[in-house]
Amino acid sequence: MRVGALPGVLVLVSMSLAEGPGAPEAVTGGAAGPMGGGDTMGEEVVLRPIGIIHSPYKETKGTPIQGVFGETTEAWVEVHAKYVDGFRDLDGFSHAILLYHFHGSDKEEIVGSPYLEKEPHGVFATRSPHRPNHLGLSVVRIQRIEGARMYFTEVDMLDGTPVLDIKPYVRQFDCRTNAVSGWIEKHFQDGPRPEGKADR
Repeated sequence: MRVGALPGVLVLVSMSLAEGPGAPEAVTGGAAGPMGGGDTMGEEVVLRPIGIIHSPYKETKGTPIQGVFGETTEAWVEVHAKYVDGFRDLDGFSHAILLYHFHGSDKEEIVGSPYLEKEPHGVFATRSPHRPNHLGLSVVRIQRIEGARMYFTEVDMLDGTPVLDIKPYVRQFDCRTNAVSGWIEKHFQDGPRPEGKADR
């Protein structure tokens, strides 16, 4: 079990599958200070990990910065027993969206330098793990589903990452052919992709 917390934001208490029933497994968060009136931003939000990711990446250094840079590496997400039926019909999709908690981050940077460059950017214009609530999102390629495990490639998360939700990637909904990627565009304008490995 690991507790990752920042004052007044998200607190994660994750349960490993080996710890069994009754172990802590809640993610709870609440904004610091009174919000006043009927503002729901001050209400507590409770999230419970549905499973855990088993990845060959044990530390940030050398981990792909996005899943497209980890096309050949395989990992798996193992869900708790009560969620196994949730995999029904997911094998008909090529990709899935994983929502998870950046359990390895112990800080928050509202402005910071992302992996592709040293120029500072606002956190909402980056995929940095050092963000409010430390929520992560990755699109992965499904390889197979066996019992409580979904094996996948296009891996960019650390071993032991708590998974909060799994959604199917739907090309008719999720693909935007006219998308513009802001400051990231210049890193791809010459054709070849950057190496795409975390080095710090």
